Amino acid sequence: MPSPRSSRPPAFQPRFTLGLFYLFGFFLLYCLLLVAPLLWSMAEPATPGQQEERTQAVAEATRQAIRPKLPIALLAALATTALGARARVLPGLRRP
Repeated sequence: MPSPRSSRPPAFQPRFTLGLFYLFGFFLLYCLLLVAPLLWSMAEPATPGQQEERTQAVAEATRQAIRPKLPIALLAALATTALGARARVLPGLRRP
């Protein structure tokens, strides 16, 4: 007669969802880092009358600066997420 096993039900581990969150977070981080020099150079106080014009100018300059760098940010985010999961340094993506 076989002995009854005390098996625990598998625990829910959302590795795929966490991987997507890490990918998105790293992508935003790399986009910010790629545009940070431009934002730093444009960081000067504006007079109250120029606030809206200044905001629009900074937004347009940021769009133009990040557009060609989006593939670089995406590849860097993919590589960081993959290497972090492989090296088991990202919480939630570690296998037991």
